[in-house]
Amino acid sequence: MLEQFNKAFESRIRLQIMSILVANESYDFTSLKELLEVTDGNLASHLKALEKEGYIAVNKSFVGRKPNTRYEATKQGIRAFKGHLEALEKLIKQQK
Repeated sequence: MLEQFNKAFESRIRLQIMSILVANESYDFTSLKELLEVTDGNLASHLKALEKEGYIAVNKSFVGRKPNTRYEATKQGIRAFKGHLEALEKLIKQQK
């Protein structure tokens, strides 16, 4: 059972990031930071880990003259996240 859990989602913050990105088309860095109440560095390291796994895509652009970084869940990321949630549900059902 435990081998079905995805190590990339063991962190509470990564689990929250993926929950937000799966539920929304995309989210920008500042909004994620405020919603999750984390520091720039902490958020950046978790986003980098998810990007390295291929679970999120990063889109950098400018809004006016200000840089804007948006993140979205990839198809691979959505599949992996849903698989992780299914494993959690199975574990919870076994505990009843």
